[in-house]
Amino acid sequence: MASAPVAIDSKRVAELAEREEKRLEDETPKSYELFKRASKSLVNGVSSTYQMRDPYPIYFSHGKGSKIYSVDGREISDFHNGFGCMVQGHAHPAIVETIKKRCELGTQFALPTEDSFIVAEHLAKNFRLPKWRFVNSGSEATMDAIRIARAYTGREQVLKIFGSYHGHHDYVMVSLGVADFGDIGPRDNYKSISYGAGIPKAVIDMTAAVPFNDAPMMEARIERLITEGRAPACVIMEAAMMNLGVVLPEPGYLQAVRDITKKHGIVLIFDEVKTGICTAAGGAVERFGVVPDMVTLAKALAGGLPSGAIGATEEVMQVVESGKVYQVGTYSGNPLSMAAARTSLEQVMTPDAYQHLNYLNDRLISECDAIGAKYGFPGYTVGISSKGCFNFATAKITDYESFIKYQNVELCYLAWLYNMNRGVIIAPGREEEWTLSVQHTDEDIDRYVNAFEDLVKEVLG
Repeated sequence: MASAPVAIDSKRVAELAEREEKRLEDETPKSYELFKRASKSLVNGVSSTYQMRDPYPIYFSHGKGSKIYSVDGREISDFHNGFGCMVQGHAHPAIVETIKKRCELGTQFALPTEDSFIVAEHLAKNFRLPKWRFVNSGSEATMDAIRIARAYTGREQVLKIFGSYHGHHDYVMVSLGVADFGDIGPRDNYKSISYGAGIPKAVIDMTAAVPFNDAPMMEARIERLITEGRAPACVIMEAAMMNLGVVLPEPGYLQAVRDITKKHGIVLIFDEVKTGICTAAGGAVERFGVVPDMVTLAKALAGGLPSGAIGATEEVMQVVESGKVYQVGTYSGNPLSMAAARTSLEQVMTPDAYQHLNYLNDRLISECDAIGAKYGFPGYTVGISSKGCFNFATAKITDYESFIKYQNVELCYLAWLYNMNRGVIIAPGREEEWTLSVQHTDEDIDRYVNAFEDLVKEVLG
């Protein structure tokens, strides 16, 4: 943190946002035309609500290496990387060649192929969990993991971290946050809040939430739920929160959670959809040294192809192996995805690749922090391997409550616009602001840092 941060003028931020929005609209006429056409048949003109942008989304045509290209012909350094899916970079030659060869041999059978168990062998070694199954997305992975945990424990209640996203199925579309940062209830008894309509109240009530980085509060909530006859089947959590920027676990927190869940016979699920493969070969398990009962993966697993995975102990996966739980999916272990995943794990995400990611991330962290200190700009960086952000915050963010208290969300919105107009795309809002790829270079870092310094100077006037 800067020793004497200056106050941010909200009016100045709003004026800059208005100026930058006009500039973006002036430079993206083709995107606007595509939006008008797309909106006639595609809801909001996009395939996912997370792709929406007001007044219209920016459409892209292709990507190569660390760059993506808009339909208006702009080359952009990609620090969004599909919310981290593309840590391998775009059109990586090894993955492209693998997909070409696999396509000629057939793209789908709904039958087992060799690559699937070879990928599982790699994951078992990297994440220190022996048994695996494949799915097609992070949502499928967390959905099946929760079902498996329920079958294993004979319980129904789910416990999660308030503010964490675990996919779009009903049981985890609860207590992600509230749009207006309204009442979430007391810290020792957070409300279960639906994330959007269409989720039955009975399901919402079956999911409780606790704060991140507060093991005593987690244990107190677990004991209360047990007293109420609602002992949790599982705790599902990110080992490092990845959708409030990046929030790292405090020293000893994850081990305390591991001890608490073991004590109460609760299955501990690390949702590593965002940390897995992106932060280390063994993700957060490798980074922090705490081994859960289950791990869920997706995003970066298959180099941009749809794929997800569930890893678990022998004991937990016995409910699947015995046929007690039907863990199924026609496209699970799709040959294209498995071939790409194998190539990624064996040829792309190498020790040298992680060394490169760490080097680039260290540059971003140190140089953005230096800029903040130079100008007395309020905020600080936080990062882990390929992921990181600059928190526009007046104090350290450790959980959802501190996020809504300290984060300047208007600056987060301006940062996206400002970067986009200077050839840098980051995740919108306050996701993991940057995700690097193994194909990023020092030139990309220079572009990001220069844009950040210009933003800081303009905000301060």
